[in-house]
Amino acid sequence: RRRRMEASILPVPKTVASPSSVFSVQSSARSRFICRRRFSRKPVRCEVSGSVNGIPRVPILNDQLLPKFMQSKRFENAMNKNGTNKLKIFAGTANPALAEEIAWYMGLDLARINIKRFADGEIYVQLQESVRGCDVYLVQPSCPPANENLMELLIMIDACRRASAKNITAVIPYFGYARADRKTQGRESIAAKLVANLITESGADRVLACDLHSGQSMGYFDIPVDHVYCQPVILDYLASKKISSNDLVVVSPDVGGVARARSFAKKLSDAPLAIVDKRRHAHNVAEVMNLIGDVKGKVAVMVDDMIDTAGTITEGAALLHKEGAREVYACCTHAVFSPPAVERLSSSLFQEVIVTNTIPVAEANYFPQLTVLSVANLLGETIWRVHDDCSVSSIFQ
Repeated sequence: RRRRMEASILPVPKTVASPSSVFSVQSSARSRFICRRRFSRKPVRCEVSGSVNGIPRVPILNDQLLPKFMQSKRFENAMNKNGTNKLKIFAGTANPALAEEIAWYMGLDLARINIKRFADGEIYVQLQESVRGCDVYLVQPSCPPANENLMELLIMIDACRRASAKNITAVIPYFGYARADRKTQGRESIAAKLVANLITESGADRVLACDLHSGQSMGYFDIPVDHVYCQPVILDYLASKKISSNDLVVVSPDVGGVARARSFAKKLSDAPLAIVDKRRHAHNVAEVMNLIGDVKGKVAVMVDDMIDTAGTITEGAALLHKEGAREVYACCTHAVFSPPAVERLSSSLFQEVIVTNTIPVAEANYFPQLTVLSVANLLGETIWRVHDDCSVSSIFQ
């Protein structure tokens, strides 16, 4: 009996979940059962083989980026004493595909939720399973239609709070209203602060957001904010292009994005930096004035946090070609793509337009130069670390 007991507590070998993610489940018969049950089903999306126009989505995390202390007891920590899962991921209607990919990376199933609209447009939310004492993660970007998706997120948070969830984390891959972060003219509202107050007052305990338009938006929340940088996703993809480091130059489309572009350039073989100087006469209207830096004969990589109407980045690309750039790549995290963005981006100015799936790209907005990269692994790993009370910043180092 003693030998059988000793044998039962021997560590089990690590179990590989998928080509793009590695999990390990420690000993005990219950852990082995959990591992078998979680990974026996077929993958839903994160095989990352099919994306836009046949270009594959690129995984971000690999075995080398997962510290050894993070590869143990994850599933044991995610289970209650009665064997039920205490980590729940709910998907809103804004980007269910991304939520499904996140859940697949984590080896979990999406929790069941009923979201519908009444005839007059009011939103109804009902959780289809118990969340009492659970850590709940609600995946819902406030992308267009921004007001609809934001209100849906608030009602989801309220439903979880009234169902006695232990912790509620709003996973907002794209935080809308972030551009209204200060008063540049008299009698303007600071809508970013208002939205932060709404999310906090609705009952959220934590916010997880990707590439906020400005860093000060984190200070608008009175609850912890985990700011996820999606640069590694784009950097991994650009590394696969095998462009010579001597030919690269990173370009900021405006002065406000210099810090973002400088950080990007440092991680991209410490590439040189160029800045486009522009004057904005009105919202969504930009006029390029001149270029600071040398791009002649270079491959220019323009970096921004979002592409809305694509006016700024298109005018910048035209200037780069005028100054002698050989190729121009546009890289951004959030593909808002308000008209006439697709018409502008599908012109011959861009060699490739690289975005992520923080916002779902409608099929009508596909064009030949578009590449969509998945941030599911990045968000899934961040959720695991938040749940395990581990460092998040080490993912981006």
